[in-house]
Order: sequence, then C-alpha cells, then structure tokens
Amino acid sequence: MKKAILLALTVPFFLTACGPGNTGELTGVPGRKKFFEPEPFQMAFIPAGNFFVGPSDEDAMKAMNSTTRSVTVNAFWMDQTEVTNNKYRQYVYWVRDSIFRTMLGEAAIPDYQFFRVDDDGNELDPPVINWDEKIDLRNQEIADVLEELYYPPQERFANRKQIDVRKLNYSYYWVDYKQASKSRYNPETGQYEGKVTNMDGEVSDVADRSSFIMRDEVNVYPDTLAWIRDFTYSFNEPLASLYFWHPSYDDYPVVGITWKQANAFSIWRTEYLNASLRANGMVDVHAYRLPLETEWEYAARGGLENSMYPWGGPYTRNYLGCFLANFKPLRGNYIDDGEVYTASVASFSPNEYGLYDMAGNVAEWTKNAYHPSAYIFTHDLNPNYQYDARPDDDPVLKRKVIRGGSWKDIGYFLQNSTRDYEYQDSAKCYIGFRNVRDFIGVN
Repeated sequence: MKKAILLALTVPFFLTACGPGNTGELTGVPGRKKFFEPEPFQMAFIPAGNFFVGPSDEDAMKAMNSTTRSVTVNAFWMDQTEVTNNKYRQYVYWVRDSIFRTMLGEAAIPDYQFFRVDDDGNELDPPVINWDEKIDLRNQEIADVLEELYYPPQERFANRKQIDVRKLNYSYYWVDYKQASKSRYNPETGQYEGKVTNMDGEVSDVADRSSFIMRDEVNVYPDTLAWIRDFTYSFNEPLASLYFWHPSYDDYPVVGITWKQANAFSIWRTEYLNASLRANGMVDVHAYRLPLETEWEYAARGGLENSMYPWGGPYTRNYLGCFLANFKPLRGNYIDDGEVYTASVASFSPNEYGLYDMAGNVAEWTKNAYHPSAYIFTHDLNPNYQYDARPDDDPVLKRKVIRGGSWKDIGYFLQNSTRDYEYQDSAKCYIGFRNVRDFIGVN
C-alpha cells in the first residue's frame, strides 16, 4: 500500500515539471527528439581509451621519430577497410555527373530542367542541381553541350570517345576552425580582430565569418601512371591501364590518390551523407575525415597493449606458417604472402576491432603533418599536429604522416608504431586511405 501511495504522489510532480505549461523552471527546449546516431555502413566502432603510443619493441631502423607516451583518444567510427576502387569511383562519377548537369542547366535546353525550380517555376538562386532529370545523350543539343568534356580527336586512342579526366575537378570548401579560434569579435566596434591566411597563402584582415571558409579545387581522378613512375626499370604498365576502372579490381584499395584528394573525398562524402539525412528529416552527423595518426595507431592495436602488429603477436606468420598481411617478406619474395601487388580488401583476418589491412596492402594517409618531434610537444588528449601547406611553402612543410606499410614494404613498416611520411601533393601506387567519423555522445 505504501508503494502505491508513493507512486501516486510522484506522478503529478513529473507531469507538472515537464508539462506544456510555463512553470518558471528549466525544462529544456520543447519538441527536441532523442537523437540516435545512425550506424555507418561498413565502419567499426572504436571506443575511447588510453594507450601507449610509440614503439613496442626496439627501433631497428633508428628512426628516432617517435617516443613512447600515454595518450587518450575519443571514440570514433572507422572504415573497416581501405576505400576501394569501386567506392572511390562512385565519387568520380558523381563529380562527372554534376559537371554534366551544371553545363546543361546553364545551356537551358528546352524541355529539360537540370536546375531545380520553386513553386512558381523559377530557378533557385544560387542554382541547385536537379538529379531527377535524366540525361539523354541521343539528344543532339545535349551531346553538343557535353562535347567539350571529351578528349579532342587528336588525343583519342583507337578513335574511342572518352571523358577527359583532366576536367573532372571538384570545388569544395570547409571551415578553418583553428584560424577562427585565433581571432576575436569585438562587440564594441562590431569588427573582428585578427588575420587569416587563405589557401593561396594570402594574408588579410578578418572581415566576417566568411573569412574562415576555405575554398579549393582538386582533380578527382587517381594518378594511374603512379604504377609506372614509382619504380625504375620495372614493367607495371598492365596495372596502370586497368587497375582503377576494370571491374576485376573493384574491391581493391584505390591508390594514386594525393593527400589533398583524400581530404576532398572526405568532404564530399560528408555532404553526400548529410544531404540524404536532411532529405529524410534527420539532423547532420560529424564529418568524415582522415584519422589522426594517434587514432590510427590506437585502432590498429585493436585494444591490445604493447602489440607490435595489429594481430597482437611479434611475428608476421601464424602457427601454420602463413603470412598475416600483404607485404614484402623475406628477401623480396613478393608472392610468398599470396599477392604480388595489392590484394582485395579484407583478404586477411581483421584485428580485435574488426579492422582489416591495418598492416600491409597499402599504406594510409593520416590527417597529421609530419614532424619528428610531434610526440613530444603535442597534447596527451587527442594529440594533433596539423599544417595546411600552401603551394609556395617549403616541401618540408608538405610532409604528411602515412601509416601501416604496404605491399612493397618490409615487415618493419607494418608495425603499429612505425611512422613514415609522404608529400601531400604526391600520388603513389602503394598509398591509399580510409575515413573516420567522430562518435556523437557519451562513449
């Protein structure tokens, strides 16, 4: 009986405190729905944690570019595999189709609506692409407008009409929060105080919030000739001609991607997802991005302390004598692990977090700029050293950290703690990438 009375007394209290009436108490903004983050497709959840970043064994190469220290990272989602040719091709096709529709919309071909219109039939300003309108290449007017996107006759091989990939450029933008944090809005003068540097390296006074919106443009097509350029006196032409576009390589990691291209892809992927969420009445999620190098190492270790490799042990073979990753074993016997070049993603077993190919196959870009002493001066909470190098910057400022080793590397580069770098504007046939996305909420 006492329990029943207590319940009767408490129920009216909650109804009063959280009801629609104005009680003068803090009840929060009404109408806010509980948010549940949608689980991203083919990504693994990496819980927040603390670990010792840096060498778990002797630094055999005497690289002297990392020390062991305790750091903490927040929770995030991470692609289970490297981004594949087929997934990256979806991005290339989207850029191609958006260029098609923009050109056709500007041409204003009768009976076609390649830009969206309002209820009165007027085109939106600025223009918004209408993805529902089909492109009929049999229409001569449409074919004439798009003709300039194909290789000119003198550049065609075997007289095949193909898209000129040099024209597949993606214009994108992002907010530079670091530069924004260094400026200050003065409410007394109504002006911002501070300087901002754009992507061309030009320094100017902060005018308003738009000053922190960085804009850039990048060609999206992979450098397929990297297969030839990266090796001297080596025959790799077959991969240069087929690797990216042939269906046999759909599930192989995309390569020939610069650091800037990988960042642009991440920005596109973010907007591609958020646009779909908004269309379904949902709110945005965190942006896709390249992982910080400490996030990458933490994820590669799979929750195992002081592990040399993602699989945990100190050896590159299992108890049956089979190699555990795709790399350059022994004295250069590339085929001994089952592959001469790259392997299809997820060909080897995952680590404890469900991540594949964190060692070998292709090395992976990270978000961070490379500095030999970064572990010494960065914070111990989500350590991060970034520098957006401009075109005229010294090459040493364009170095970005790569991790994981590749199919052409020896076992040392497969270790969880091994740091290496490549230049942000270079494309290699042994470097790919995967995305992460920050987890929303309590981890």
